[in-house]
Amino acid sequence: MPFALTDDGVDIHYEVHGGGPPLLLLGGQANDHHWWDEVRADFAAAFTTVVLDYRGTGDSGRPDTDSYSTRGFADDVLRVLDHLGVDRAHVYGTSMGGRVAQWIAADHPERVDRLVLGCTSPGKPHGVERSAEVRRSLAQVDKAASRRALLELMYTPAWVAGHTGPFNTLGDPTMPPHARRGHLLASGGHNSWDALPSIGAPTLVVHGTDDVFNPTANAHLLAGRVPGAELHLVPGGRHAHFEEFRDVASPLVLEFLSR
Repeated sequence: MPFALTDDGVDIHYEVHGGGPPLLLLGGQANDHHWWDEVRADFAAAFTTVVLDYRGTGDSGRPDTDSYSTRGFADDVLRVLDHLGVDRAHVYGTSMGGRVAQWIAADHPERVDRLVLGCTSPGKPHGVERSAEVRRSLAQVDKAASRRALLELMYTPAWVAGHTGPFNTLGDPTMPPHARRGHLLASGGHNSWDALPSIGAPTLVVHGTDDVFNPTANAHLLAGRVPGAELHLVPGGRHAHFEEFRDVASPLVLEFLSR
């Protein structure tokens, strides 16, 4: 099981699949590398895909410190690339992974070939926040009800009715409370607005039209802020559009990365 050691002594677990140019796949808040299980094969045929467990998740270290931030996650990701001997890679980040990807592209432009930002946001104070109704649905004391609410934010009812799971985008259930809080604060504290215009990598912004978990308006903000960014909206897609609508999203991303 491969690990990279971060500057502050945390082991970051990663996996490599496929062959070809390197492609880093970054998943959402409080999720491990299994976020990509259903779609990774779409990319592994053409690229060497790298997935990882953020600190606090999966088989990575879970420090009980204040070391959780999207910029800090970006540094962890770079240690993985260093461990692999990869100087430059395509980066495809979704949800919180898109926030992490923004920092990699802005702070370390020499490490990024092409950039894909999926269902993500520039963060506060400029990003569009989810509604109070959505926040209340996720904060229900009844854990089963809260999980159902998250499932409905990720996928359409028709998709859920036709799939028994497992649903790998609902969070890593093994996370300790301190790590879950750390991820929540990291994602909530993200603010890349001032850095976005410095991103020089060719960028594709992808978002579902029906995403209320991370409102679709954020895609327009990102596309308008990153120089030359392309925007593509997936009709009917909710937050996990990349999985439910993989027949649209994956070819779109593959075409962009292969230019």
